[in-house]
Amino acid sequence: MAVTPRPYHHGNLRAALLASAEQTLNEGGELSLRELARQVGVSHAAPRRHFAGKQALLDALAEDGFERLGNDLRSSLAAADPSFDARLLAFGRAYVRFATEHAALLELMFAGKHRPGAADSLRRAADRAFDAPLSLIADGQVAGEVVGGDPQDVGTVAFAAFQGLASLANAGMLEPDDGTVAAAVERLVLGLRPR
Repeated sequence: MAVTPRPYHHGNLRAALLASAEQTLNEGGELSLRELARQVGVSHAAPRRHFAGKQALLDALAEDGFERLGNDLRSSLAAADPSFDARLLAFGRAYVRFATEHAALLELMFAGKHRPGAADSLRRAADRAFDAPLSLIADGQVAGEVVGGDPQDVGTVAFAAFQGLASLANAGMLEPDDGTVAAAVERLVLGLRPR
């Protein structure tokens, strides 16, 4: 008896495929459009309506990750007390939380951004994700709370500290609690202050 493919019937197939792909990524599984189609209950050809192939799916997943990260960072910074220290702490907590909750996705995001031939939309999403923290550094410089220099270079130091905390947490070497992030921010602020 021949099995007939199920017709395309999913309300938001693209979002369902991305969610299923992220879950597979988190579980360490191998991503394939055919398997994702099976998981979300559509015909094996249906994913091709949204993704030309596996690389297009990976790029879309990375781009979606950067959009989500950017939204988290902007929301956290907007909700924080307006002082530089409080906003830096909000950035650190939001970034470390995202990086530990979505470790496999974050790895895909950064690998995708730097992949030769990466889509311009992916690179733009990555840049947008860090616009708010970069503005935080620039605003701190204007207010005299942060050393001068290229805001990107100065901001890289803070980002490296938070990425390091997330990497240590993801490797099981430390617990990424708010106290750890707060201690890092306290030391960062001392180093970022103008002399």
